[in-house]
Formats: sequence, C-alpha cells, structure tokens
Amino acid sequence: MKAILNHLFEHKKLTKDEAREVLTNIAQGKYNHSQIAAFLTVYIMRSISVEELEGFREAMLNLCIPVHLNEYNPIDLCGTGGDGKNTFNVSTLASFVTAASGVHVAKHGNHGVSSVSGSSTVLEYFGVKFTNDKDKLRRQIEEANICFLHAPLFHPAMKNVAPIRKELKVKTFFNMLGPMVNPAFPKNQLVGVFSLELARLYAYLYQKLDKSFRIVHSLDGYDEVSLTGKVKTYANNREQLFTPEDLGFEAYQPEDLFGGDTVAASAKIFEGVLKNDSTQAQKDVVCANAGLAIHTARPELSLIDAVALAQESLTSGKALQTFERFLTLSKEGVGV
Repeated sequence: MKAILNHLFEHKKLTKDEAREVLTNIAQGKYNHSQIAAFLTVYIMRSISVEELEGFREAMLNLCIPVHLNEYNPIDLCGTGGDGKNTFNVSTLASFVTAASGVHVAKHGNHGVSSVSGSSTVLEYFGVKFTNDKDKLRRQIEEANICFLHAPLFHPAMKNVAPIRKELKVKTFFNMLGPMVNPAFPKNQLVGVFSLELARLYAYLYQKLDKSFRIVHSLDGYDEVSLTGKVKTYANNREQLFTPEDLGFEAYQPEDLFGGDTVAASAKIFEGVLKNDSTQAQKDVVCANAGLAIHTARPELSLIDAVALAQESLTSGKALQTFERFLTLSKEGVGV
C-alpha cells in the first residue's frame, strides 16, 4: 500500500487493473485501517477517474454474493447519497410506488453514512428483517413486486471498510460505487448522483453496459429529482434537462424536502407519504422520481403517463399495500 499511496500523493492515477487489485486487497484484509483511511482520503481530495471507478466496480461485483432475478427484469432506484442535503427517503419511497405500479424492483441500499437515515435505516425502523436468502428474496419480489438487498449482506468483504467509513462520516468513493454494485445485476436502473461530474462519469461507464438507465442530478446539488430547480439526466445515448414544470409539477423550496434530525422523524415522513398524510411537496417529489423509474423500465410509456401512473399508485393506497406486504414477507421465518 505504501507504493500505491506514494503514487497517488504524486497526483498520479491508477489503471483499471490497479484499482481492481487494490480494492480486492482491501476486502481481503491485506491493509490496516490507517492505510485504508489514507487511501479513501485521496479520493475525497481529488476526482476519481473513469478507469479507477470501473476497476473498483469490477472488484466489488467479483467479490459480491450474487442473487439472480433476471426473469423479473427488475429496476433499482438508488442514489449515491453524500449530497449533504439530508432529504427524507425519496428513492426508497419511490421504489415502493414503482413496485405498486407493476414494475419489479430490486432495491439496493445501506445505512446512511453522511445522512441521518439511509434506506436500510428507515426500513429497519419499521421492523424489516434483512436477508440474503435467495428464496426469501424471490418470494418478496414475486408477491410484493419488490425485494430489498441490504448491501453488507451481499458485500461481506467490505466489513474492513465499514467501521472506517462510519468514523470518517463523510462521503467516499464507496458512495459513488453503491448504485453500481447491486448484486442482482438489474438491467434497468435509475441512479441519483451528487455531482454533475459524477453524472458524466456514470453515463460514460453505463453506456458500456447492457442496461436501460437514467442518471439523475439536480443542478442545485441533489442526488435525485428534487423539484427545487432544473434536473440533468443522462439516459441511453441522450441527455436532457427538465424543469419541475416539464414533469407536471410546481417548483418547491429545499426546506420542503428536509428529512428531519432523527430516524424517527424520517420514518414519520416516510409513513405519512405512503398514507397520503404528508405535504404535497413530499408526495410530488416521490412521484417525480418514481415516474422516471417507471419510464426507464417501460419506455413505451411517455414520461408524463409514467408520472401519472406513479401518482395513481400512491394516492390509491397501492403503494402502502405494497409496503405492508413487503414488511410482512420480510419478517416471515424469522426466529422460527
């Protein structure tokens, strides 16, 4: 690691193969915590290259426990986090709305590192029991249209990094990797990223993959469609710029998206949205993201029709029913 760190401290970059090897060695416990922390800090101080990101991604996928759900052709809705906005759990809520709309979802998520409540955090608050049992996950996606893949259960080699990330409490390149390393290898994906630079990196990488994708970055810094201003999206061979009005919504203020200071506060918003007992801004932001996901998975639908389908799934109570069914399924067999 000393040679690698010296190489990086001289403002040099790693090749894809070097990046893959370093991350594999980290996962196998070949470096100590101080060395790993120094390595992570390099990428907090400077931008990551496409080759480095690609190498890290390959290492993570080579080391993961795969769960193949190809016959369901699922979509993942996942953000990088790390935007520092402390929004409520938009992509997780949008995942249940999308599933309620008839699109299978394989949601990849984790506890928040730089936010109060990540997707795993809020689901755990409601009593969701995480699993990597393939039969249980298949039953979830079969009966509720959605399964949840708690990242640590599928990337066990990353246990060497988890405590360091928790102590650093800032975004690292693992935030960038999260959406890229879903162990279900979904062919459809809506990805939110925290910077325009990262959006371009993702777009370059995803063009090489056999995916139907849309990468999203709100120009005022959100890793999702925030409806607080314009949003830039990159999809297969095209990029677009949308205003809230283009998606059929009005513009909102950043404070309308605040997720609260505690997990309980985030969970209260989460439940309120599903029960139609939330602000219009909260419901609209969820439906905007779900609409983009539905359109990505079902491109034969217009974007406006996809958003309307998302709104119907939420206001009719279907999304709440989907969440309740998922919750029941996640607890089955636990403690027996």
